Amino acid sequence: MSSLPLWLLLLMFAGAAGVVWIAGIQLSKTTDVLDARWHIGSAFGGLIVLAVATNLPEIAITVSAAASGNLEVAVGNILGGIALQTVVLVILDVFGKRGRGVKPLTYRAASLVLVLEALAVVAVLTVVVAGSQLPGELVVARLTPDVAMIAALWIAGLVLVQRAGKHLPWHDDGVSPGASDHRPGHRRAKPQHPHHSMATAKVVTIFSLSALATLGAGVVLERVGDAVADEIGLSGVLFGATVLALATALPEISTGLQAIRQGDDNLAMSDIFGGNAFLPVLFLVATLISGEAVLPRAGGTDIYLTALGALLTLVYVVGLLFRPQRRIAGMGVDSLIVLVLYGAGIAGLFAVAG
Repeated sequence: MSSLPLWLLLLMFAGAAGVVWIAGIQLSKTTDVLDARWHIGSAFGGLIVLAVATNLPEIAITVSAAASGNLEVAVGNILGGIALQTVVLVILDVFGKRGRGVKPLTYRAASLVLVLEALAVVAVLTVVVAGSQLPGELVVARLTPDVAMIAALWIAGLVLVQRAGKHLPWHDDGVSPGASDHRPGHRRAKPQHPHHSMATAKVVTIFSLSALATLGAGVVLERVGDAVADEIGLSGVLFGATVLALATALPEISTGLQAIRQGDDNLAMSDIFGGNAFLPVLFLVATLISGEAVLPRAGGTDIYLTALGALLTLVYVVGLLFRPQRRIAGMGVDSLIVLVLYGAGIAGLFAVAG
């Protein structure tokens, strides 16, 4: 890859990102159909399937980077991806619903279940920070205690969200007045599109092909992205946390906009928080493949990105609790704060990496 000219590398990177975008839309549509027929969204196992499906680019990049020994890119993409995917909520807030009288995203989607999902993200990121301080020799059966705890916390979070989606001992099950009529973690019926008239076998085929295309494009993004970063003199951490993380967040942007325009504000936020809670589980995959303790090798930039992701998530927790109604520059106050903090955070990241 390093022998190719920069213009060709950029063209290949853009092409792979385009495949991720298109395949992500197909994954979303086929998942909706399979959910309606198999009811996977309302089952514990279904939540795992949906989390894996929406994070296939990150899975591909992590597996490819771990197999090639380039753990720096894997760690930077996962932790940088959490911060950037939280900023995706800003994009959804601005472009999801527009017009006079439209309330901000956190006002429309306010629910204690969403708060619980966001706090699960913060809990997992806390273990990431703690795991980075462990000695690198604590590897047993190609696993380390930190990644095992992250996986256990993610599963516990799924169980709690599943139970909270059925009942919470609060008024209206923790759903605020005026919020979207939808329980996070559960997909509801969508307007009919051509996929709904297809046979189940054909839908499964499209889903499988889209998944394979996403995985292949993810590998291309990692390999080409690494070459581009070397060509322009950008470190793997900075590239993984910015450009690469943005490319892999394209499916979340497309599916989130689609959900909001169809009135499913809760699902848009739930998918982001659910995906962010799942991403650190990929450290377990990287540890199994490489046979090395990944988190103890995390550098200052990695811990910095972890803190940034937790901070941005907590801003939205406050937004969900206080439900600001004012929009500034087309977005809620909480989204504006997240955007400013992310900009300052990335500027600080360059300082830390330098």
